[in-house]
Amino acid sequence: MPPTADAPTAGPAPEAPGVSEVTLRKVERAAGGLATRSVAQMDDRLPWFRTLPPQERSWVMLVAQAGIAGYVSWAYGLGGARLTDQVFGTAPRDLVRAVSLRRTVELVRVAISVAEEHLPLLGQDQAEQAALRDSLLRYSREIAFAAAGVYAAAAETRGAWDARVEAAVVDGIVRGEDPLSLTSRAAALGWDAGAEVVVVVGQARLGEQAQIVADAAEWAQRRGRTTMAGVHGGRLVLIVGGGDLPDESVADVFGEGPVVRGPVATGLSGAAASAADALAALNVAGAWPAAPRPVSSDDLVVERIIAGDQQAARRLRASVFTPIAGPPLLETVEAYLAHGGALEPAARSLFVHPNTMRYRLRRVAELTGRDPWHPRDLTVLHTAIVLGRLAAQHAD
Repeated sequence: MPPTADAPTAGPAPEAPGVSEVTLRKVERAAGGLATRSVAQMDDRLPWFRTLPPQERSWVMLVAQAGIAGYVSWAYGLGGARLTDQVFGTAPRDLVRAVSLRRTVELVRVAISVAEEHLPLLGQDQAEQAALRDSLLRYSREIAFAAAGVYAAAAETRGAWDARVEAAVVDGIVRGEDPLSLTSRAAALGWDAGAEVVVVVGQARLGEQAQIVADAAEWAQRRGRTTMAGVHGGRLVLIVGGGDLPDESVADVFGEGPVVRGPVATGLSGAAASAADALAALNVAGAWPAAPRPVSSDDLVVERIIAGDQQAARRLRASVFTPIAGPPLLETVEAYLAHGGALEPAARSLFVHPNTMRYRLRRVAELTGRDPWHPRDLTVLHTAIVLGRLAAQHAD
């Protein structure tokens, strides 16, 4: 520890050559008054400082006083971690959240300017006053590095906490937990619980889980999207806010293999439904090796139904069969299927003009979102009709 007032003079201090111990003790005794002057200057120069609550202002006062007193310890070579503890350890951690790093730099600048104005006057002669000014410049640099270290440590702690919360929210969405239980955790991450979302799933790339999640966040940030991500059993689950995806580049975030995009949904409950759809589709995506990346979960509905996905079967009946269940659209599609997608033979079998067939098939496409001229969509229409007929038979 620094020499006491009764200790003999040991010559120049290690970090402040040319400054006597007598002068350093004067500096230590002046710390309280200089801290008060510093806070007064902060009031004058920094409008935002005047708006701080009294408790936070008192914390700044403690830090300012400790910073000036810490100059003495630093002058005796007791810097480094000891400097950080002595200066910034006087205030609670909440001060880091209340005052940003940029504003802390402003506070330090004001405090140092006050110190540079008054402390050199404590020197016994001009040479010692010059030595004080020089050592204060070096000390202010150390204080700046110490402040940066405090905020960097706080950022790492906050980042680790956010990562754990994010992983818990994604896990809850995948498991279908009650959205109300997830809302507060998602809100802590700044997530809009009522925003439109889409869930994308696929094989995770090899590497550290934290880096995989960070890469996904970077991808979303470049596109102005919010995102939450988690790795589950080797699969990356990516929840993207802001509605449907603008491009196919999201596949670059994933590893090899299929990437499936769930339907656009709203809120955390919608995210859970979108995730369930996407994961169910991913389980059967291998049945379509030529599928695009990403592929919509709706485009794998037939594969899901064949694999026994009853929810997909019910939804297909409701969204595709029900809108065309009455004449003449149902018989039009069935005739079209019966003739292998040949328009004119199908039209002759129904005794209608081919243009009538075209009109009806376009109407089918409008009502179902499935294009009869597209082979996979025609398979979906066929499957929906089979499901509808079976349901009607069981109902009878």
